[in-house]
Amino acid sequence: MTTLPATPPPSRPAVPTLALMRRLFAYRPGLFALNLALWGVFHTLPALFSYSISALFSRLGDFEKLRQAGQVAEQASNVSAIWVLVGVFAVARLGRFGIFLGAFRTYIRLWYTLDALIRRNLLNYLLTARGSRRLPDLPGEAVSRFRDDVDDVAAYTEVWIDSGGFLLYSLVALTLMLRVDVLMTVVVTAPLLLVVLLVQRLSPVIRSYRRRMRQATADVTGFIGETFSAVSAVKLSGSEGHMVAQLARLGEVRRSAALRDVLLTELIKGVNTNMIAIATGLVLLLGASRFRTGTLSIGDFVLFAALLPRLTGSMGFFGDMIARHRRTGVSFERMKRLLQDAPVEVAVEHHPLHLEGDAPTPVSMPIRAAFERLSVRGLSVQHPGGRGVQDAAFELKRGEFVVVTGRIGSGKTTLLRGLLGLIPADGEVVWNGQRVDDPASFFVPPRSAYTSQLPQLFSESLRENVLMGEPDDHLPDALRLAVMDADLSQLGSGLDTQVGARGVKLSGGQVQRAAVARMLARPAELLVFDDVSSALDAATEAQLWAGLFRERGEVTCLVVSHRRAALLRADRVLLMDDGRIVDSGTLPELLERSEEMRALWAEDVAVG
Repeated sequence: MTTLPATPPPSRPAVPTLALMRRLFAYRPGLFALNLALWGVFHTLPALFSYSISALFSRLGDFEKLRQAGQVAEQASNVSAIWVLVGVFAVARLGRFGIFLGAFRTYIRLWYTLDALIRRNLLNYLLTARGSRRLPDLPGEAVSRFRDDVDDVAAYTEVWIDSGGFLLYSLVALTLMLRVDVLMTVVVTAPLLLVVLLVQRLSPVIRSYRRRMRQATADVTGFIGETFSAVSAVKLSGSEGHMVAQLARLGEVRRSAALRDVLLTELIKGVNTNMIAIATGLVLLLGASRFRTGTLSIGDFVLFAALLPRLTGSMGFFGDMIARHRRTGVSFERMKRLLQDAPVEVAVEHHPLHLEGDAPTPVSMPIRAAFERLSVRGLSVQHPGGRGVQDAAFELKRGEFVVVTGRIGSGKTTLLRGLLGLIPADGEVVWNGQRVDDPASFFVPPRSAYTSQLPQLFSESLRENVLMGEPDDHLPDALRLAVMDADLSQLGSGLDTQVGARGVKLSGGQVQRAAVARMLARPAELLVFDDVSSALDAATEAQLWAGLFRERGEVTCLVVSHRRAALLRADRVLLMDDGRIVDSGTLPELLERSEEMRALWAEDVAVG
């Protein structure tokens, strides 16, 4: 998987955030509906608290009037009603605790289900979609999108789940308050309109600040990852101070971007709080004056005062919801950047997750069919800088050992990567007479196996790096053919030796031979080597090729190399220059007619 420079696209078309969220919620509609119901009841119950408290104070006021009037029988009836109201209040309070426990459990289940679905879809597209599947930015940027942006979208579900309960509470509260006093109710709702207008005006700034903060975080993550993978180079060049200074600069950029994002968020919350506080003060002043004039009863005043705090909080919630909606749109935009040519709807497609029960049956590998012939016609690869491969054509038959050679920069590696679908390429690739429409998915074991010029090893044991989760049926043969037997006795723990990040604890030759062993540990009809012998001495390379043909018999290989051991064994040599295959034939034929081939041969002899 290759990486492109982190350059933002020239334009950012708006993503359909609402439609994407609806599609996401439809993945588990029953679970989503249950969350809405439970949290709706949880957020609405305080209206019942407020109403019971209001009725309780009204009854207490009536009780005082009855006591002063001497109406004993009516006092007893009023006391019974008071105790009923106290019981209703107590039951509602206790019931709300129970509802919270159930609602929290269902919400956590929904959160992690949707979170897992988005990550599953992003990873699935990068691994299995047709084409080259290149990361558009640095790996740290991809990590940020998998982690932060997915979390933002999953967290946005909380807003939607709570919104139903807050809306229902607001409707109930406003209905009760309108019955008390229309003017006071209008004063309460005015801040909501002002907050909506404010957030709407700040929407472009909200999105811009969130993008900058996410990008700065990704830059820091990517730099740390690249630094860890190049520790030796940093130490050898004595650049520790410069690396620390660069990290400090990136950290300062991130701090500044995060500070702007947080300050804007807090500004919006502060405006919400202040507007609501002003409205609350006005309501209390209006209520107090009307209470003194007798136009407002004590029960109605208590009802208003009890409903007001949560109602104003609900208004602040809806103001924040608009800002959260904008930030979620930014997260979807960043996912779209990761998906590149795919629609952003891919991120919320519905697929089984298998979070419960038995694990699914692993996907079966392609059926191994005997390889006969590979034909490549008009293969072209265009790099952003202008260099690449133009109109390459060749054939490879079963049992052949074909070597691609040429000077540095002639296009050898690009030719292989374009053929295998690891980078975008045009042209026609035909396998056993059948056109290959998606090389990246086709050229995998047991059809083909590939070892790159710079193999990637993981921070695991040598055994795990070779097997990659496969059975160890072919492990001894693979290690022997890769000329790793002598190395195992030198390594402290043999196959269980931890190789470190990218194989840093191994020599260059051991890394390449471990990658060859990984390729040979799973049967494949076509073996593709990209200059894997560059870190091997002549004797080891000769042993590698000799053992491969001696034990694998009619093996078919496509090899990038300029080394004598490979060229002397080649059935055919493809000579490349400036992105084109300029000649092909046996080694003696090319040495006889090609000045370029003679120059390469002389250089390798001199080096040898």
